[in-house]
Amino acid sequence: MDKKNVVCFPQFANYACAFRYMFEKGFEVDYLVPPTMTKRTLELGSKHSPDYVCAPFKLCLGCYIEALEAGATCLMQIFGACRLNYYGELSEQILKDLGYEFKMFNMVEINWHSASSIMEHFRIVNPDVSVVKVAAAIPTMLKIIQTVDKFDDFIRHNVGFEVNIGDFEDVYAEFLSKLNKLESKKELKKLTREYWKKLNKIPVKKPSKTLKVGMVGDYYTVQEPFSNYFMERELAKMGMEIYRKMNFTSTIIHSQFAKRTKLAKKYIKFNIGATSNYTIGEAVEFAKNGVDGIIQVKSFGCTPEIDAMPILQNISRDYKIPILHFSFDSQTSETGVRTRLEAFYDMVEAKKSK
Repeated sequence: MDKKNVVCFPQFANYACAFRYMFEKGFEVDYLVPPTMTKRTLELGSKHSPDYVCAPFKLCLGCYIEALEAGATCLMQIFGACRLNYYGELSEQILKDLGYEFKMFNMVEINWHSASSIMEHFRIVNPDVSVVKVAAAIPTMLKIIQTVDKFDDFIRHNVGFEVNIGDFEDVYAEFLSKLNKLESKKELKKLTREYWKKLNKIPVKKPSKTLKVGMVGDYYTVQEPFSNYFMERELAKMGMEIYRKMNFTSTIIHSQFAKRTKLAKKYIKFNIGATSNYTIGEAVEFAKNGVDGIIQVKSFGCTPEIDAMPILQNISRDYKIPILHFSFDSQTSETGVRTRLEAFYDMVEAKKSK
């Protein structure tokens, strides 16, 4: 395996363990779990990015650079419903202009209706790729994703009420560490049972009535904690239950786009791009289910999410529910974010008390 590629996908939520399984068991190449994002990641990405691109591009570019420094030889780029489709080619050109040597597996370039096109691109990762082994690894990869999302949801609803601060974080970190060494589906089932019991045994002190907040926003920013300044963690510290529908399970494995679009029909007739219709549908669902407030997080300049903002205000008016908007870029102040969250909490709490 030393002569084969070392593959890396930019940091994205907690899905690295699923990607690792797919590439090591399916494609039979080494997978590099990307270095944890830091301020340096964003600085590197911002330094070498065009000014007008969104924060997710800058973060992913910085992550690519750190991955190449750590030994990656093949970088992964997915496709999407916005400018993301152009980012693989742009990132590749920037990195090669900087002098890096690597291969780019850009999913945008694949014709998914052509077996020859799929195989041509699979061979970028491993010239000796076995389609049988790739196909065999997919079910377990998908199960890992579903498990991670299930655990994440449970933690969001309960972490703000743990008796011993840090219990959920410690157990979950241990679980993710073992997932990154996973060898089989059988082992996944055993780990899932073991750590699901551990999570449920963590003592929590949750009042009968809690403050609930729903999070919506663009696909990357709402899911990647570093890109939104770990907003979910900050809300949990205030003693709030956090709800978020946007994840790989609901958008890729069990696509909920049709359901969310139907919920948004009262407010919008057409697709306004990217995941903005999903954002509106999520907000309607949250409002109907009685959350106490909604937060929209997006990257600065994300046009579809900007278009969703006035519609979200209409939802706020109709359901009498406060909605807070956040735009993130490399210049966003962490202190400013925290101050606005505290003010939002005070407003939601006052409304709940009435």
